[in-house]
Amino acid sequence: MASRNDFDDFFGEDEQTTVVDTRADGRLYRVPLSRLAANLVNPREDFGTEDQLMDLGKSLARRQIQACPVVSRGAYLKLWPDHAEQIGDVDYVLVSGERRFRGATMAGLQSLNCVADDNVAADRKTFMEAVVSENVDRQNFDPVEEAYAVQALVTEFGTNRAVAQHFERADGWVTQRILLTHLAPEVQQMVRKRAIPLEHARKLGKLTRDEELSAEDQVAWWKRTQQDLLGQRRRRRRPRRPCRPLPHRPRRHLPISLCRRPPVRVSRSWKAGIWPASRTLEAPPTPASAQSRVLRP
Repeated sequence: MASRNDFDDFFGEDEQTTVVDTRADGRLYRVPLSRLAANLVNPREDFGTEDQLMDLGKSLARRQIQACPVVSRGAYLKLWPDHAEQIGDVDYVLVSGERRFRGATMAGLQSLNCVADDNVAADRKTFMEAVVSENVDRQNFDPVEEAYAVQALVTEFGTNRAVAQHFERADGWVTQRILLTHLAPEVQQMVRKRAIPLEHARKLGKLTRDEELSAEDQVAWWKRTQQDLLGQRRRRRRPRRPCRPLPHRPRRHLPISLCRRPPVRVSRSWKAGIWPASRTLEAPPTPASAQSRVLRP
């Protein structure tokens, strides 16, 4: 078995690396579900069907790999003191992991593994960033919930640019997602079901923001857009008419005597290797027919 010093060249000088005790900042507890409460600022609304939550609860009963991050009740109420009655008399408030909490409750579990870290509740900005970042980074996150999550971050950070810089994104990344919050609830439901593509949903959200479209106008706009898209697809699929062939035109040929230059014939003295004094080549006589054409006025 390799010793610890065998890896010094790869990891660097291990004498300068110290082990940090994080128990003061983050402690792992097994907290009873009756002493836990979900935070009231989580923008997520879709946690899955009852069957999906039951399956998740059964999986947690076998083994819980990821612990739920929590903060103490006092640290949470310092940020939102008006939530005291709604969260009840509990010990800890969830930062994220509400779906695991719901699944465990439905499956009849008694407790969950949690990591307590009150540093997450240092201020509202830090807490909201911890709540939203986990969901925003997910690929299958509901686009409407993502829009409200980003909007909540803008409320805490102050500007769109501040949120974009914090997540290392372009300014347009924030603006495009907030546009979905201007849609009517029935149109947002269509976006959730993927009945409206995100590209057209954001365009409709911009129109609604600028022109204050009603719910009926938004639905009518989408119907017109669908008709236009259907017409474009039909035009693309329409077979093209074959091109009509050009009429055949016979090629006019000229006499060979006019198209080709007569070959140059060399004298016998040239072939014999005797260079003639005049250094002239003998050309064949021009045919009489060609002379008559040339001399004819």
